Amino acid sequence: MAALTYEQAQNVLQAALRKADEIGVPSSVAVVDEGRELVAFARQTGALLASIEISISKAYTACSMQMDTGALAAMTAPGQPLAGLETSHRRPLVAFAGGKPLFVGDQIAGAVGSAGGLVEQDDQVAAAAVAALPQV
Repeated sequence: MAALTYEQAQNVLQAALRKADEIGVPSSVAVVDEGRELVAFARQTGALLASIEISISKAYTACSMQMDTGALAAMTAPGQPLAGLETSHRRPLVAFAGGKPLFVGDQIAGAVGSAGGLVEQDDQVAAAAVAALPQV
């Protein structure tokens, strides 16, 4: 596993917050390391209180599954192979957009989760965060 440094986590967080400001969506953003533990977090003024736990859960899910949380929606729908996955874990998993894994090369280094806007906006914020992680 690749290690996500505190400095990298802060860069990822700041990029996400800049994107949230740019699109006018007060957000909560969480960054977890490869062990799914919180490394960096911010809640912007005006972000919904619910966005705190949702952003952390999105990051946790993206790291756990090593995929975008938005991709889980179709797989976890009723009748699909992973239906019920969201409630099968000690921390609720999130099956809608806004969580993205952070890779260094092909190694999982952590994940970012954004909440506060529509899922498309949360996904934009998370994508800006991913783009801020330099690849080695």
